[in-house]
Amino acid sequence: MANAKGYAAESADSELAPISFERREPRPDDVSIEIDYCGVCHTDIHFAENDWGVTQFPVVPGHEIIGRVTAVGSDVTDYKVGDTVGVGCMVDSCRTCSACETGLEQYCQDGMTATYNGEDRHDGSITYGGYSDSVIVSERFVVKVPEKLDPVSAAPILCAGITTYSPLRHYGVKAGDKVGVIGMGGLGHMGVKFAKALGAEVTIFTRSESKVAEAKQQGADHVVVSTDDRQMEAAAESFDFMLDTVPVQHDLNPYLNCLTFDGTHILVGLLESVAPPLEAGNLVFKRRVLAGSLIGGMPETQEVLDFCADHGITCDVEMIDIRNINEAYERMKKGDVKYRFVIDMKTLKAA
Repeated sequence: MANAKGYAAESADSELAPISFERREPRPDDVSIEIDYCGVCHTDIHFAENDWGVTQFPVVPGHEIIGRVTAVGSDVTDYKVGDTVGVGCMVDSCRTCSACETGLEQYCQDGMTATYNGEDRHDGSITYGGYSDSVIVSERFVVKVPEKLDPVSAAPILCAGITTYSPLRHYGVKAGDKVGVIGMGGLGHMGVKFAKALGAEVTIFTRSESKVAEAKQQGADHVVVSTDDRQMEAAAESFDFMLDTVPVQHDLNPYLNCLTFDGTHILVGLLESVAPPLEAGNLVFKRRVLAGSLIGGMPETQEVLDFCADHGITCDVEMIDIRNINEAYERMKKGDVKYRFVIDMKTLKAA
């Protein structure tokens, strides 16, 4: 066992604070990584505050990890000491079910092992995330960071990036399609960039008139203020796809009305029940599809990093000292971040 240092929540009502803990012993297929940067996802807050009632404390959050390889196991073939690599939202799966065999480990029929707050499939220990100085991960769940990518802004691609890239690819967004992106946070601004790179005409839907100029700066072709009834009426039956990044309950019906027939509304942020209720006629009479999507498999996670390198796509980030993580959480709750916090792990030594 190796001693590691990080930041953890000890209970649902405690702030994150420094912690020392044990990392498991490396296995033959493992890559040992010294963490340089870790993005801060809203999911981290949900687990730290036990919003979903499943957190096992202490919890060390963080699943947007960029670091350098410090050691490799005897069975590792794709990585060597010194490589810049990434680790996203999962660190293992059963590897044998039909989902895993097709590179869709996030849909493992036995359940994927999350990067933190998961149960190790071999020894039953609880996994700890990237708010720490090091991590040990099976080679299969490590990705290469292209040299052309800035490692700081690459970190959120491992969650916010793949979460929006995967459904756009899966549902076949192509040049000439009209894509609406609902919400303009960490996920939404990446969705705009990917849809544009795929050749689509992109419209951001925002509730705030004050975000119109900001949306245009992110590359949106058009902006619809969803609280303006006239603008929503003008957008009716116009879109091939709606990428819905909003993580809280909201009325889907007005957005479904914006889809053309055979249009697809894709949920990537909402994990709660749909409220208010869905008007089924919005689907039936236009053969519309309401779909969901969860991150991406390992091949696709590598693909999105390579895609970003090839197209010059990065995530807009604000670097923080880990000692300011609790303040960052409060700012995230207020939407006060453009668009993703990334922790500089060098600050952990000072903490």
